[in-house]
Amino acid sequence: MKLCQGQTWKQGPQYVRIVRLERLEVEYKSMTSLTTKEGPVQVTSKKDFCRLLKGAQLLPPPKKPAIARKAAGHATPAK
Repeated sequence: MKLCQGQTWKQGPQYVRIVRLERLEVEYKSMTSLTTKEGPVQVTSKKDFCRLLKGAQLLPPPKKPAIARKAAGHATPAK
């Protein structure tokens, strides 16, 4: 399993987002709703975190709005 900071996983009725990822530990947030993004932040070992995610589904990263991409210099060239 490849873990990256910012990933969001769906585990049953809750969502788990990786807040901080280090070599041996993971800081994550458990949420019941992605819209409110409220929930406790917890720290655990990578091994225990992978056990927690067993059977969970990785959600695709949220798409950035076109305005944010242009501001960041990622505008598509005009034809």
